[in-house]
Amino acid sequence: MVNIFISGYGRMGRMIEGVILHRGLKLAGVSEDVCSVDPALARECVCIDFTTPAAFKANYKWLAEHFKAVVVGTTGWEDIREDVVAAFEKAGTPMIYSSNYSIGVNAVYAALEKVSDVLRGYGYVPHIEETHHIHKLDAPSGTAKSMAEIVAGHLGLRPDITSIREGEVPGTHVVKFKSEVDKIKISHEAFSRQGFAEGAVVAATMTEGLTGVHTFKELIIK
Repeated sequence: MVNIFISGYGRMGRMIEGVILHRGLKLAGVSEDVCSVDPALARECVCIDFTTPAAFKANYKWLAEHFKAVVVGTTGWEDIREDVVAAFEKAGTPMIYSSNYSIGVNAVYAALEKVSDVLRGYGYVPHIEETHHIHKLDAPSGTAKSMAEIVAGHLGLRPDITSIREGEVPGTHVVKFKSEVDKIKISHEAFSRQGFAEGAVVAATMTEGLTGVHTFKELIIK
């Protein structure tokens, strides 16, 4: 059975803890300061990291060098992605990362690939609108950025992103493709953060026997 350690004990960390316990998995520990964890314990655990961009940037080398595997849900570190990937590959530590661990969102990613391929060259202009709670630190969201990368790569045109912060909205993303004759919308609305927590725990169970660095999308979309 996989042993899971949680780095970061905010709302997502507590929700992940609930999923682990509900599934009967082993929770090895929780910490706001992951670099203070006993290395002997870390070597036996998969770490799920939901911290802040600054914390992850400060901690990723320690995570790579000490944990058995790492699942990264923290966003906002895209500017050092090559360094992070290199650190995990050098340490030989499996890593799964994603801007969004919702199974539904990853299904939308797959749909966006297909729709963008079909629409390429037919005059469709894409746009993304994302809405989140007022506490969210980054804008645009990591999910919106991932969607933009998919559309740009498959449609050949990068969408603008509109970010809205209001209330306690868990996360809504709408991708629009507009031409002179019609408009297509692909959307995902999260009812809570539960889906993100469930997916992160699923990712932790996928690390058994895994090697290398992967996105969650790569592992669940065949």
